[in-house]
Amino acid sequence: MNPIMAIDIEAWEGEGGATQPPLGVRAISMSGTASQVEWAERIKRQVNDEFDRVARSFRSVVGKQGDAARPDTEAIIAILEEMRAEVMSSEQAGYFIHDWQQIGDQVRQMIFRDARYQAIRRNRLQSKGRLKAS
Repeated sequence: MNPIMAIDIEAWEGEGGATQPPLGVRAISMSGTASQVEWAERIKRQVNDEFDRVARSFRSVVGKQGDAARPDTEAIIAILEEMRAEVMSSEQAGYFIHDWQQIGDQVRQMIFRDARYQAIRRNRLQSKGRLKAS
């Protein structure tokens, strides 16, 4: 594309010429063969459903928690949503086929291995230890 055309397109988009997809919808074209992309899209939907399931579990816990524990669980939900965004942004069909074909408890394990989750867990355990010692 020539530089003048690129500038014209940029100006047109800046004036509202390009429509944006609805919030939460991002068209990502995956790389791979047509059959790999189709397979990966099915897996990707299952992965997203699994993230939804885990998030619902944590949200149900938040509703039952007292004010002291709630911020930690909300932080875990934020970690989960960050992980979801990272996973779902992959454009490689092979990534979903290789790494996510057998989901199992993979999302939960990702959270448990996260350093931020581990810090929250350590703080909770230390707080419980202090409460018992008092």
